Amino acid sequence: MNINGQHRRTIWEKEKDPATIMIIDQRQLPHELLFEEMRNVEDATRAIREMHVRGAPLIGATAAYGLYLAALEAATLRGQQASAHLSAAADKLRATRPTAVDLFHAIDRVLDATSRSTDPDVRIEAALEEARAVTEESVDACYRIGEHGLSLIEAVAKSKPGPVNILTHCNAGWMACVDYGTATAPVYLAHDRGIEMHVWVDETRPRNQGARITAFELLEHGVPHTVITDNAGGHLMQNGMVDLVFVGSDRTTRTGDVANKIGTYLKALAAHDNDVHFYVALPSSSIDWSISGGVGNIPIEERDAKEVQYVQGMVDGELKEVLLTPPGSPAANYGFDVTPARLVSGLITDRGICAASEEGLLELYPERG
Repeated sequence: MNINGQHRRTIWEKEKDPATIMIIDQRQLPHELLFEEMRNVEDATRAIREMHVRGAPLIGATAAYGLYLAALEAATLRGQQASAHLSAAADKLRATRPTAVDLFHAIDRVLDATSRSTDPDVRIEAALEEARAVTEESVDACYRIGEHGLSLIEAVAKSKPGPVNILTHCNAGWMACVDYGTATAPVYLAHDRGIEMHVWVDETRPRNQGARITAFELLEHGVPHTVITDNAGGHLMQNGMVDLVFVGSDRTTRTGDVANKIGTYLKALAAHDNDVHFYVALPSSSIDWSISGGVGNIPIEERDAKEVQYVQGMVDGELKEVLLTPPGSPAANYGFDVTPARLVSGLITDRGICAASEEGLLELYPERG
């Protein structure tokens, strides 16, 4: 996707220095565009845990490259020490974000690739090849999600005059992935093909990924949009101002329940009550085939209360944090909620669109039956 008219990805290998992985520090957006170097597994672990990077697919790619960096570190160790270093690095990466399943899939893939040899050079090459594969597969999956979801937008565009109004929650764009995004991929493809579009962007408290990052993406790509408070979505739906709701997913169960950024469930309830189609866009890597029911089975991350108590913004040319709550008031910060499959109109995957059910998913993924 584009920043200042230049194509960018969210993670890449530094030119002429394959031992350095580059990322965009998303904590500074939209006011500053900062590139950050990851040189070891500690850098990758910190980047994921402290949300320099975020979004399930990008977390997976970052973890994969993190294990590649760990393999470089392990090259100076012998025998079991090298294997132990890789195993410990994998454990550190797993502990960073418990909800997004892409993280665990990517770690397992790179660990498996490195387990086939004890030769340090072979391990390094295997880890790098697998990290690249995870990354490129993510880009391809997001593009195909865009192609499948485009049909939904086209159908609405043919049925009404004026722009197709899509509401989205959090950031499921290319900043949450490597390129294209999940929920926004169909929007970008529709816009690029000349369909009149408008996106309602939830601010997405407490970290405001919608207001900060989704709005930044859409602005850079030239997509008309409006930032709204999280609680405005129901009002817009009641008044016929939303045609479709597109959101992403950090983990989808085999029965179609969806864990996504906190507040997604409330949007699904409002959409259901107002007969607005609610779609979830996700790559195959975000499906957890080991879980049948979502509520109570998907681990829900609880983050630092300071993210609720403080808000970050630009003040007199400087990024500052401002206290919102009384100093003595505690705050709870649940990162995700679960939307039951019954509220989901369909799942937009890289293999096509299906019902949010085990039967629907197995039609696209028969090998999982």
